[in-house]
Amino acid sequence: MQDFLTGLAFFLIIEGLVYALAPRFLVGMAKLLPSIPEWQLRAFGLAAAALGVGGVWLLRG
Repeated sequence: MQDFLTGLAFFLIIEGLVYALAPRFLVGMAKLLPSIPEWQLRAFGLAAAALGVGGVWLLRG
């Protein structure tokens, strides 16, 4: 459980830095998202999740 909470804390740190350091970029990306096909967003999300799982597996293995 401690590892999960640590990961969540790191996620919040990174997310907060994006909002603090590049808010215009974030707004531009939010405006762009509706024009991207759903299958492409889903594929990117699955690829990112797979990379994350692979990274955790390598680091914790």
